[in-house]
Amino acid sequence: MSKGSKGWRENKWLRAAIPALLLHCSIGTVYCWSIFGQEIADYIGFSKGATEWAFSLAIFFLGMSAAFLGNVVEKDIHKSSLIATICFSLGMVGTGGFIFYGGMNPGNPIALIGIYLCYGVIMGIGLGTGYLSPVKTLMLWFADRKGLATGLAVAGFGAAKAIASPIMQGMLGSMGESGIYKMFWILGAVYFVMMFVGHLLLKKPEGWHEPQGKDAKQSIMSVIKSRKITNYIGIWLMFYINITCGLALLSQEKMIVKCIGLAGSVGVISTISAIFNAGGRLGFSAWGDKMKDRNTIYKIIFVLSIVFTALTIFTGGIVNGAGNVVLIALVLILIMVVNAGYGGGFSNVPTLLSDHYGMGSISALHGITLSAWAFAGLSGNQLASWIVNHFGETVEVAGNMVNPVGYQTVLYVTIVLYIVAMALSMLFVKKPSEEEQVALDATKA
Repeated sequence: MSKGSKGWRENKWLRAAIPALLLHCSIGTVYCWSIFGQEIADYIGFSKGATEWAFSLAIFFLGMSAAFLGNVVEKDIHKSSLIATICFSLGMVGTGGFIFYGGMNPGNPIALIGIYLCYGVIMGIGLGTGYLSPVKTLMLWFADRKGLATGLAVAGFGAAKAIASPIMQGMLGSMGESGIYKMFWILGAVYFVMMFVGHLLLKKPEGWHEPQGKDAKQSIMSVIKSRKITNYIGIWLMFYINITCGLALLSQEKMIVKCIGLAGSVGVISTISAIFNAGGRLGFSAWGDKMKDRNTIYKIIFVLSIVFTALTIFTGGIVNGAGNVVLIALVLILIMVVNAGYGGGFSNVPTLLSDHYGMGSISALHGITLSAWAFAGLSGNQLASWIVNHFGETVEVAGNMVNPVGYQTVLYVTIVLYIVAMALSMLFVKKPSEEEQVALDATKA
């Protein structure tokens, strides 16, 4: 809204954009797990594989809490953003507590279970509600640039890793052996303050009234069935596939970079890929605002992913990359393209859903759709790990033990999945007809 008598209380930046960034820049640090995962495992006396499930559980509960608490977000963003603030910060502090306990009692299963509960379940609930809470509010305040607005917030989620990673590494390096649990305690308090301020500022526009009467009682299934059911299934599946493929490749990113002889640049490349992730969230969603059919964005993402995956397969880029400048560049481009497409897939989902089903139940519908993230969070990493463990063999490349054939084999699976997603986007996700558009416009009024 314009400046004037209503002042800051009705300012879209203070009431939507800034609180969204405060919330998403906090919860997005869940993706920093790779920074401290090994340190946690070593400190509490368990294998990295055992502790890795904490991250998988966090992503699973993110998606499932979004699915089941979408109606809470729909009805009361202040309640949902407060739940997010408490659960996320409490989960971080609790994780630090169980790491401390594990350090005092190495190998004790209570420490591992406690980390699963705090980082996986409690933080996961905070992630799901925190991710959803500002999205509809942004779309209402920025009605003409919905993609730009949601992209800005979701970019905060993607950029959180790039921002927090050097801070976390600095804390771990400066606080000695006990730095791992102290870091969680300190950041838990910092993120509580950030998210609580965001919670206080977040507010829907005065002119928006939630649907009343019959529309208010409409179930999510009724909303989905307002169009052909295959339309929603297509959206859910292509979202799931994009995340699964993204996680499959990105979970192996560090080892792939070592495989092409750039072990010394892993940290820099990881930061650059995080920037592409955030840039894809903002860039693709803002681009979608200018298109007649926002589904075109997904087609572009899938085409780019297919092309660069195919080029890397045909040239044997990962297997033959070490010492070859052209192949190294090709593999790095693939990593950046997948990162950007992974992020862009997230930021365009709520606006694509609003284009197809209206704004009336968008938080609940978005929440249900994020269940795809929950299942992809389990399948993406595990799929890649299974392939790497069953194909190829570990060899030494530039002083690092890696499995080039295994990482290259992951691409054969992801390219097939990207082609399936492309087919779904083209065949099932159809732009609303003129009659359907009239009905949808009525829900946005």
